[in-house]
Order: sequence, then C-alpha cells, then structure tokens
Amino acid sequence: MKIKVISQQPPGGRCTLYAGYADVLERHLKAVAELVFSDRRDAHAEGFPSLWLNGAAVQPEDGVILMPADVLAGLQAQGVPEEALLGLAEALEAPLDRMLETEG
Repeated sequence: MKIKVISQQPPGGRCTLYAGYADVLERHLKAVAELVFSDRRDAHAEGFPSLWLNGAAVQPEDGVILMPADVLAGLQAQGVPEEALLGLAEALEAPLDRMLETEG
C-alpha cells in the first residue's frame, strides 16, 4: 500500500489531519507514506489537501473533509482485507480529535 498526502507548506488543518491519517496507516498497515508539498489548491484531487491510496484520491462523503469512515472506505475499495482493518477506525480518530482540539 502506497499512501501519499498532498499538503500546502506550511500544513494547515486538513493537511495536518491527512498527514496524521497517513502516519496511522503507515504504522497499522506497515504501508509506505509520502508527504508531497504543493502550491496547487485542489482538494481531494491533484492538489492540496488530499490523501491518496495506491494512486487513487480518497473522496470525502460530505465533499469537504475526510473522516475515518472515508479512509476505511478507500482502503476497502483498494481491496484491503477486513481483518487488516480491525482497530483502524479507532486509531484514525486520534488525528481527528487532535485537529478538532486545535481548531476548536
């Protein structure tokens, strides 16, 4: 599994969140994560902020911000086995909670 986060420099709220998701995925799935900086604003596409799994941008259900359920859906779409996802939803909540505390 290759994970790519496209972020602005310096990272803002969603960019930091998606990098946090990538860190969780890297540890949980033993995946390879890459952080790419861009000045192109194109959320959930070729610019920032976006999270890619094996070359496919993960799309948020609400059209605005990736939630843990969106990341899990993206992993399932990539064929990651259900047993590999055990405990991942809870782990993905940590970066979201950090962002909400910082932003809120």
